[in-house]
Amino acid sequence: MAKSVNRSASTGRFVSRATAARWPGKTTTERVGAGTGNNRSVYRSASTGRFVTPATAKRNPGGTINQQV
Repeated sequence: MAKSVNRSASTGRFVSRATAARWPGKTTTERVGAGTGNNRSVYRSASTGRFVTPATAKRNPGGTINQQV
């Protein structure tokens, strides 16, 4: 069963639905769980929340987040 989660675009941390409703331009809603096709690995900067290349993630493992999309 897939469910929706909200994430801060700037920090990459999970936020509540209320926070996402207050700041729609600064949050993303993602579907996670079975049936979502989360089979591709991507990397994000932990400080900015932006996507980074695998090479950048390898150079800075403590400052990047690996997630499945």
